[in-house]
Amino acid sequence: MNDRSAVRLTRLQQALAEGGSLRLAEAASLCGVSAMTIRRDLAGADGELVLIGGHLMRADDPRHVPAYDLAVQRDRHAEAKRRLCERALATLEAGDTLFIDCGTTLMPLALSLPEDMSLTVVTYALNVAEAVSARPGVRLWLLGGIYHGSSRSFASDDMAETIRGFGLNKAFLSAAGVHPRQGLSCFHFHEVAPKQAAIATAQRRLLVVDASKQGLVRPARFAGLDDIDEVITEAAPQRP
Repeated sequence: MNDRSAVRLTRLQQALAEGGSLRLAEAASLCGVSAMTIRRDLAGADGELVLIGGHLMRADDPRHVPAYDLAVQRDRHAEAKRRLCERALATLEAGDTLFIDCGTTLMPLALSLPEDMSLTVVTYALNVAEAVSARPGVRLWLLGGIYHGSSRSFASDDMAETIRGFGLNKAFLSAAGVHPRQGLSCFHFHEVAPKQAAIATAQRRLLVVDASKQGLVRPARFAGLDDIDEVITEAAPQRP
């Protein structure tokens, strides 16, 4: 590694000292070089910085984890998730069209939708769709595309546009990280577009998140706290 490369990497490490991530183009602009130069710098470095999905982040940041395993997440904080979803259920009204996000946090909500209430559910999560499909009176729209087994969800180029075509009354959203300054984030970049489309479209945006997510930053940022109308959690999240 030459001296100029070392200087650039030091500058990037300083920029990421408090966590979070930088887009590759942002990192290149900060250093006054091309994106390819940054890639070469990283290839010749000792691995303190990593590039994931076009985003640069610190490899040793404890708030970032290398992978998300839905089977592991399912049993974490299960009782807290159930209590939070009971509160979310209280917001439902007959005739609502709902967006239900992927992950495990909202599964108790999907499993407990009222049997005597007419609802429409829009989701890109297979586990949510399987739960909702067994509920009488619920019309299900499962958005398809390329399947991602780690989160049991789908992705497609036109998914955001499709979501914007629905008249969503409520969007129930999940997040893997809730940070007062860096906002809401998740593990997978393919989740960003549908989350943002639901936030842009729904009359009411509700974030359901247990306390273990507070103060964390995950690789893919999708919104700020100000983009949410109501946060359903055990403790109110800090705002900047």
